[in-house]
Amino acid sequence: MTLAERLRAALGPGSVFSATEDVITYEYDYGLDRGMPDLVALPRSTAEVQVLVREAQAAGAPVVARGAGTGIAGGAVPARGGLVISMARMNRVVQIDRPNRCAVVQPGVVNLDLSKVAEPYGLFFAPDPSSQKASTIGGNIANNAGGPHCLSLGATVNHILGLEVVLHDGSVVRMGGKSPDGPGLDLTGVLVGSEGTLGVVTEATVRLLPLPEAVRTTLALFASVEAASEAVSGLIGRGVVPSALEMMDKLALSAIEAAFHAGYPPEAGAVLLVEVDGLLEQVEAQAAVVDEVCRGAGAIEIRLAASDEDRARLWAARKGAASAMGRIAPNYYLHDAVVPRTRLPAILAQVIEVGERYDLPIANLFHAGDGNLHPMILFDIRQPGILDRVLAAGQEILSRCIDAGGTITGEHGVGMEKQAVMPLIFSAEDLEVMRRVRTAVDPSGNFNPDKVLPMPDSHTPAAARGQSAPPGIPDGLWI
Repeated sequence: MTLAERLRAALGPGSVFSATEDVITYEYDYGLDRGMPDLVALPRSTAEVQVLVREAQAAGAPVVARGAGTGIAGGAVPARGGLVISMARMNRVVQIDRPNRCAVVQPGVVNLDLSKVAEPYGLFFAPDPSSQKASTIGGNIANNAGGPHCLSLGATVNHILGLEVVLHDGSVVRMGGKSPDGPGLDLTGVLVGSEGTLGVVTEATVRLLPLPEAVRTTLALFASVEAASEAVSGLIGRGVVPSALEMMDKLALSAIEAAFHAGYPPEAGAVLLVEVDGLLEQVEAQAAVVDEVCRGAGAIEIRLAASDEDRARLWAARKGAASAMGRIAPNYYLHDAVVPRTRLPAILAQVIEVGERYDLPIANLFHAGDGNLHPMILFDIRQPGILDRVLAAGQEILSRCIDAGGTITGEHGVGMEKQAVMPLIFSAEDLEVMRRVRTAVDPSGNFNPDKVLPMPDSHTPAAARGQSAPPGIPDGLWI
């Protein structure tokens, strides 16, 4: 029997696919790279994942776990073909444990859905990537996803208490649990952010936080990015750490407001979306400081969201910003780098200069509070030679961020996109330690191969090698 036949016999009909028309939608994520899987399986239980891993290993086939495919760095792309395990059917919230403020969930649970289920208990799941309406807990764990509200609450790793994981030999291990800060090595922390290279997560125990008593959301308008950046440094310098502190420049605002009509002023040079939450007295005091600091930095106008509906509208537009860019150009290349907050004005000036030199419009929207930039290079793929300019501009922006004391990713992961630049921030010894950990946990090397760590032939994205998108199929390049 072939591997496909064995897997179909084990999982039953409608669970394993091999026809090109069935598996082609699993060859890409929201980034540039592509790789066609040989098989795609949709298990419903940990036991079925065990079967898939054991059979794939026996056949020497690579194994790539996949969430919703919203990643931007090629992390879920099957670089060597093999078996893609889609966790879409493992989407149950197993338990909401209100006394312990945690939940037990399967990896296919959508991020936002978890908070909706927890809301009647007065709780929510803090990590909130912009893709939270679609991205899954398993994918968030793989990439250690961030989001606007991770400035004060921390990224995904700070909210994962325990994991159930299928290892390379098909065995199941549990690490961590409902009791925080257990003794021994933090193996849960090692798994979070490992991008599926160490095992397949089949269940997670996640921390839930109480819904805040009060929330204040402020939209501050500035004449320039430099003035808005001064306000960011001023807020942190005053000891105020908002729950969220987002910045958008003029080009981004023009597209966002045209798409969503949420009240973002397209005439502003930049805006800050600042949110503080907590006890009512605390929130009122912090909101007053936000107002004072923004006015001191030269804010043209300060608007307070008057209702929950206004607040929701502002955040829906911010988190839908990427989709709005189609009003400016048919294609975009989204980067993800981090710099010290104090370097934001200088780096943003350099981003603008790079865009002008390469004759490419660049829209900037980012998590200003933690220096996480998301420059979006806008272009038209039909223009001959344009992709070479886009990729060169992206590489230069990344290099400038590294030179400023920053790093290559804040929340999107390394995947295939950035593995070639890992030596720019890690020494050979650092990378060798990472390889040893990976080999110790997965000696087969079959879990999500050719990802994260640089390969001898680490490459530019597949799109740059002449591949084109299948008609009608969107990703981070063809939108």
